[in-house]
Formats: sequence, C-alpha cells, structure tokens
Amino acid sequence: MLKRAKLMVAGVLFLAAGAVSASGGGSSSKPLAGAYPIVLTHGIFGWGKSTGIVDYWGGNAAYLQSQGATVLTPTVTATNSSAARAAQLKTAIQTAMAANNYTGKVHILGHSQGGLDARYLVSNLSFASKVATLTTINTPHKGSPVASVIEAVIPNWALPYVGTVVNTLVGVVYGQSSQNAVAALKLLTVSGATAFNASVPNASGVKYFSYGSYMIGNDLIQHPAMGLLAPICSIGAPFYGQSIWNDGVVPDDSQRWGTWKGGPSYGVLTTGVDHLEATNALYLGQTWYDTNGYYLKMASNAKSNQ
Repeated sequence: MLKRAKLMVAGVLFLAAGAVSASGGGSSSKPLAGAYPIVLTHGIFGWGKSTGIVDYWGGNAAYLQSQGATVLTPTVTATNSSAARAAQLKTAIQTAMAANNYTGKVHILGHSQGGLDARYLVSNLSFASKVATLTTINTPHKGSPVASVIEAVIPNWALPYVGTVVNTLVGVVYGQSSQNAVAALKLLTVSGATAFNASVPNASGVKYFSYGSYMIGNDLIQHPAMGLLAPICSIGAPFYGQSIWNDGVVPDDSQRWGTWKGGPSYGVLTTGVDHLEATNALYLGQTWYDTNGYYLKMASNAKSNQ
C-alpha cells in the first residue's frame, strides 16, 4: 500500500510538471503542446513508474512528455479483474487532476488489459465525461486463446490453489497485496471477454481507437518470450473463430476495437512486433522499430480528436 501511494504521488508530480502544456501553454513547436493530459495504463503483470531500465513503457512516457504532453503513468494491481483495477485507476487520475486543479478531460492509452481497465472505467464507473479518447494497444478485446487454454488445462479443483501460489509470488515481487490471478485469467479468456463486452458497452461521447501488431514466423531471436507462446495462440485461435496471426498472446482480430488504426512501421529485417515490444517494455522493442515515433503517432491522433 505504501509503495502504491508513493507511485501515485510520483504520478501526481509528473502530471504537475507538464501542467502548462495541458492548458495550452508551452512551446508551440512541440507537436503535443495543448493536448489534454495523457494517461498510460499498463497490462497484466505491469507497472507504471519507471525505475531505470525496469521501464514498462520503455522511455515512451518520457518521450511524450518531451514532446509537450502531460503524462500520467499510474500503477494498479498487477493481477486482478478490470473492475478492481479500473477503480484504482479512477482514484489515481482523480487525485492527479485534483492536485493540479484540473477539471478538463484526459486521453487514455491502454496496453493489453490496461485497455480493458480503461473501457470499464469509462463505461461502468461514470468517467465518460472526463475522457476524450480511449486508445487501446494490443488489447485482447475478444480474449486470448492462451488464457483459454491455460484455464482448460488447470482442473477446476486446482485453480484456487494455483491462484494462491501465483498471488503470493506476484505479491512478493511487486510489493503489492490484493492480487487475484484467477480473476485476471478468467477475464482474459475468450468466454470472459465475451461476458465483459456484454456488460461494458462503449460510452457515448468518447472516441475509441485501437492499435496492434503481430509476429511474422517464429523468430526466437527477436521474440524469445512471445515466440514460445505464439504457437499456442495460433493453434487455439481457430477453435474460437480468431485469426492465427498474433503478438504472442493476442490474435490480430482480438486487438481491434472502435476505429482500427493499424500498427507500427518497421523494416524488412524485423519479424513483426510482439506483445512486450508493443510498449518497448524493458527496452525490448526499440532495436526493431521506432517506438517513440509509434507512441507520438498515437498521442497525436488522440490530440487531433479532442
């Protein structure tokens, strides 16, 4: 709890540092000057604040800040339902806005489950009036076959025990309490996503955009982690009516919500962009494509639609 409070305070200070640009001031030469504050929401097993090389956003948050944006990177529970994580997200955003006497709207860019958290926040927690655009990045809107396969493999009687072990390990690593790996798993399955979509309709007045990517082939050099999961995702996808093309855990068609804007540009030597590289997490993506340019493109689209 103390760690989360510290991260929230850090987020508030980060927001305060860019308050001038959010109100339309600052250098007009910066492409994001005058944009509403940008909130980056992380996915499962993710975190907000950067600690050196351990950066979920791989320097992209700092880059958007340098381009004139006000950026907030809140941390929510690593494993839990989007209902629980969205409530934490709402508190973090409201705290930052109140600290700066800001009553306007924000743009949200959510990666993976962070996109589902944001959707729940906007539609089910009365936050639509505070959000101009909601952009999702590699988010499993239709679920992940990998999550469905894991749920199918683990017997129902064993699931609570497995969940307890994962909750304990994640709690120790992240220094957080209230982990709920089972709730996160069930949400990210195909059936869980179907139920989620039925109860979380798009909110009127909010503009929805989505970006995503997939891997080409099974290149374990560029994709050492996601390359191992991609075949499972590809094999399971047809059973759920989804595309075999995926980023390691999320099929291409599951990533599409609202207005589809495509993905990052890269050269012929790059074998696609996987789920982790989509945020440049731990700086894993910048060797293969222009991560800063990609995030500037998404933020610029949000600004043009505010």
